[in-house]
Amino acid sequence: MSFIEVKQINKTFKVPVKEKGRFGTLKTFFNRKYKEVKAINNISFSIKKGEIVGYIGPNGAGKSTTIKVLSGILVPDSGSVIIDKKVPWKERKEYVGQIGVVFGQRSQLWWDIPAIDTFNLLKDIYKIPEEKYQKKLNELIDLLNLKDIVNVPVRQLSLGQRMRCEIAASLIHSPKILFLDEPTIGLDAISKKIVRDFIKKLNKKDNVTVILTTHDMADIEALAKRIILIGKGKVLYDGTLKKLKDNYDYLRKITIKTNDKLTLEKDYIVEEHKTKDTIEYVIDIRKVEISDFIKLISSKISIIDIDIDSGNIDDLIVRLYEEYKI
Repeated sequence: MSFIEVKQINKTFKVPVKEKGRFGTLKTFFNRKYKEVKAINNISFSIKKGEIVGYIGPNGAGKSTTIKVLSGILVPDSGSVIIDKKVPWKERKEYVGQIGVVFGQRSQLWWDIPAIDTFNLLKDIYKIPEEKYQKKLNELIDLLNLKDIVNVPVRQLSLGQRMRCEIAASLIHSPKILFLDEPTIGLDAISKKIVRDFIKKLNKKDNVTVILTTHDMADIEALAKRIILIGKGKVLYDGTLKKLKDNYDYLRKITIKTNDKLTLEKDYIVEEHKTKDTIEYVIDIRKVEISDFIKLISSKISIIDIDIDSGNIDDLIVRLYEEYKI
């Protein structure tokens, strides 16, 4: 049996509908109407212990709702969730001690006191033995580079510093599962690297299972070998990042600087843009090798410079969204 087993879960919310017109708000106040919104629709997946999985999708796809169900905050309308032989919302007291949750736009740190005071409070909440607590605290301070900031009031910390403290707070009780919701949002490049490197070390050292939701595809590339893509509450793709690239990463942009004129009509040319001294082609590499295309161009014009854009994960995900019309 998988460490996390999700079977056909559904969750629908009632959302108030505002009346149109000048007095719409007043009408809604006295005669409120609702519509049903299916946040998650028959979602199923399984995750092995120690996996890092990217759980991605556009805004409103159902990512946060799924995470809230998995963390025991929400109860689904139907379906089942078994995590480490526990049902999150039924065995919540035992379950919460096994999970850590980081919401990039929400804080669990007390704003006016140093992070170390929050850590000490969490030690008492989770009833962590003193020796075990000190060992874990020192480990987190070292790995997340917190030595100079744990005694500074949280409100005086930068966003990157605060996020590192948030992650430490979520891991102080040594959870088996870590839910990360936009953990690097708004962070600078150095802070992002520290967070990503730490997550990889944590996963390798303690075999912590990580579910990562993010819009930063660089996070996915750096951390997750497998992604689950959802849209409109449904699972659209569940597989490796490599397979996704093999299936969808087939466009390449080639920009040629030249003083010559050129006209090409080939079925593998998806787009063509010309300026005074450049020609930009987007080609389908399933139909032509890049080397063959460049050889063809070289035989027809004099090339001053050439640039080949190999594409990125963001473009790939956008094409996937377009295919599924989400």
